[in-house]
Amino acid sequence: MATSLFNVLNISRQDMLSRLADLDQVANNLANVNTTGFKSSRSNFQELLVDSQKNGVYLSSTQVSARQGTILDSDSPLHLAINGEGFFAIQLPGDQTGYTRDGQFELDDDNQLVTANGYPVVWDGEIPADAEEVEVLQDGRVMARQGETWSEAGQIEITRFPNPTGLASYGENLWLETEVSGEGVSGAPMTENYGQIFGASVEASNVDLSTELTHLMSLQRNFQMSARAFQQTDEMITDAIHVRKA
Repeated sequence: MATSLFNVLNISRQDMLSRLADLDQVANNLANVNTTGFKSSRSNFQELLVDSQKNGVYLSSTQVSARQGTILDSDSPLHLAINGEGFFAIQLPGDQTGYTRDGQFELDDDNQLVTANGYPVVWDGEIPADAEEVEVLQDGRVMARQGETWSEAGQIEITRFPNPTGLASYGENLWLETEVSGEGVSGAPMTENYGQIFGASVEASNVDLSTELTHLMSLQRNFQMSARAFQQTDEMITDAIHVRKA
């Protein structure tokens, strides 16, 4: 009897911990509902088995949603949005390469194309210091105007992954390649299987507010049920100990 009750107690405990981990994921999605280029994530759980006996669940992984966000107009010609598959490649500290859908790019003091957090964008080209106007075409070509003359300043490529849902979060709206995501392959926009780039645009967050709020309410009810089961099982164990001592 005692072994069975302790097993139920542990299952309730594991369930509460799993709900709290899932709550953190939902809270992160809701906090980024207005974050440009943000991709929501969901929690994946697996059942724990001990000696072929159910022993609760645990958080095995998080999965990124690759669903397209709404493309919105922007006042800056250097703000870019991808319509379709692909990520912008970003140079991170330590020779790491990150990937993002947040195309709120700008020029730094060295005339480098960088993210809003100052990380350099990986691209083949350089914008002339005396450029009076810049335009990014849908195929990724960067055009610069000097006086009355337009010239090609370089090419922005985007990177695709065999399984983009397997990317790992780096933070700051950036993602890292993993074994699950597969190796990224870069290519020009509007070529086979690559999306197109919209200049003077940004991609909105793909968080579905109604879905996240519904999930939040479900989490709250399920946590309350697990907490009740934990409390009642604890009381039953206490009663059983008292009976044994009597």
